Amino acid sequence: MKITTFAAIYIGSYEVSLKIFEISARKKIRPVDYVRSRVELGRDAYTKGIIGYELVEELCDVLKEFHTIMDGYKVDAYAAYAGNMLHDVSNELFILDQIRLRTKIKVTVLSNSEHRFMGYKSLAAMPEFEEMIQKGAAVVDVGGGSMQATLFWQGSAITTQHIVLGIMRIREKLSGIENLVSHYENQIQELIDKELDIFKRLYLPKKDIKYVIMMGDYIGEIVKGVSKREPDGSIETERFVKLLNKLSKKSPEEIAKELNLTNEHDQLILPSVVLYKRLIEEMGAPYIWVPGLNISDGIAYDYAEKHKMIRFEHDFEDDILSATRNLAERYRGYSKHTESVVNMSLTIFDAMKKVHGMKERERLLMQAAAMLHDCGRYISLVNQSECSYQIIMASEIIGMTHLEREIVASTVKYNSHPLPPYEQMMDKMDQESYMIVAKLAAILKISNAMDRSHKQKFKNVRATLREKELVITVETMESIVLEKGLFSTYADSFEEIFSVKPTIKEKRVFQ
Repeated sequence: MKITTFAAIYIGSYEVSLKIFEISARKKIRPVDYVRSRVELGRDAYTKGIIGYELVEELCDVLKEFHTIMDGYKVDAYAAYAGNMLHDVSNELFILDQIRLRTKIKVTVLSNSEHRFMGYKSLAAMPEFEEMIQKGAAVVDVGGGSMQATLFWQGSAITTQHIVLGIMRIREKLSGIENLVSHYENQIQELIDKELDIFKRLYLPKKDIKYVIMMGDYIGEIVKGVSKREPDGSIETERFVKLLNKLSKKSPEEIAKELNLTNEHDQLILPSVVLYKRLIEEMGAPYIWVPGLNISDGIAYDYAEKHKMIRFEHDFEDDILSATRNLAERYRGYSKHTESVVNMSLTIFDAMKKVHGMKERERLLMQAAAMLHDCGRYISLVNQSECSYQIIMASEIIGMTHLEREIVASTVKYNSHPLPPYEQMMDKMDQESYMIVAKLAAILKISNAMDRSHKQKFKNVRATLREKELVITVETMESIVLEKGLFSTYADSFEEIFSVKPTIKEKRVFQ
C-alpha cells in the first residue's frame, strides 16, 4: 500500500503552521505532526497596509525551519499557501519573492473563496457533516482577518456570507483602548454585535437551524473545557455558552491557565472567546459541533482530491447550484423565464461540445450564469447587466473560486453588452478565462433571445450540430416573429466565435 507523506504550510495573520500528513488509500488522511509558530503579520497588514522588514525576516526564518522539518520527514510533496491578508499589503510580491529565494518554498496567496473552500472540503469528508446539514446547520469559519458563514437547510446550501471581522482584526481595532477601560470584553462585544446584527437580520433564515459547526483557531482548545457530549459529538449550546460567559470575565492570563495554553500572555484569546460566544448566541441553534479541523487539513484534502487519492461523497456542485439559485431568488431573478434560459443554454452547450472544447466545469458555470442573468433587474432596469455583475462579484458562492465567479459575472454582463478586447479585461482574468467568457456569453445571448417575450413559447427544444450549422429545433403553438428577429441579431456574434451558424427550425404544433 503506497503512503504519501505530505506537508501543508499555511501563513496566516498571526501564525505560521506546518502540518505533516500521511495519505493512503486505506487510512485516507492521517495527521502525523503539527508545528505552529507565532508571527503576527496582521499587526502590520491591518494597520499599515505593508508588512515591515523585521516581520518578513521572522517569517523567512520560520519557513527555513519548516523546510528542515520537511526534509526530516522526507515528504513526497508539499503545498504552501498564505491567507488573503497578503493581497491587502502593498509589498506582497516582494515578500513572496523573498520567501522563494531565501527558503526555496513557493507560496501561493489564496483568495477568500479558495481559502474557505479548502477548509470546507475537510469538513465535508466527515460522516457527521451530511447528517447535520440535513437537519439545518450553519458552518462558521473564523480566521484572523475575517470569518465566513454558510447556511444549510435540508442538505442544500442557502447562502454564504463573508464578514470582515476576525480575531486579529478585532484586537488591532481595539488595541488603543485595551488599557483604558475596566471591562475590555464589553468593548469587544459592542464591536462584534454591530456586524452580527446586520448579518442576522439579512441572512439568517426563518427556519430553525439545529447545529452551528465551528471552525477556527482557539475553538478547539476552548471546547475541551466541556466534558459532556451528544452521541454525534455535538455539545449543548447552553452548556457551552455558560463556559464562554465564565471565560469572558477573566483576564487573558487566567483564560490561558484554565485552557492550558502555552502562551500565558496571548492577547487574542479574549477576543476569540467573546466572538465565539456572540456567534453561537446569535445563531440560536441548540447544538454546536467542533470537528477540530483547520485550513491545514483542508490543504491536505485538496491535494489528495486533485491527485485522485480520495473521492468525496458530498456533491460540491450541488452546493454551487443551490447557493446560486438562492442568490437569484433573493434578487427576484429566478422565474419560469430563467428556467427556460437555463435549459436552452445547457442544450446548446451540450450540442456544441465538439466545437467549443469546454468541459463539465464550464457547463456548471454556464448553468450558474443562466440562473443569475436577470438578478440585476432588482436594482436597475436600465443598468441591469452592470448591476448583475456587481451582485455576483459581491457574493460568495461556496465551492466557486474568485476567478470562476468573475467568469460567471462577466458572462452575465456581456450577455447584454459587446465583449471588450482582452486587453481591457486582462487585469481580471487570463486569456483562457477570457475565451470561456466569450463562448458562454455567446451561448447565453441566443438562449436569452429565444425567450425574449418571457412567455416560454418553445417546447421540446433540441439542438443538433451539422457541420458548420447549429440547428435548433423547437415546437411552438404561437408566433415567434419577435424571437426570430432577436435571435438573428445575436447569431452573427455566435458565428464569429464558433464558426458555426445557429438557425431556428420551427415545428408548429396545433391543439
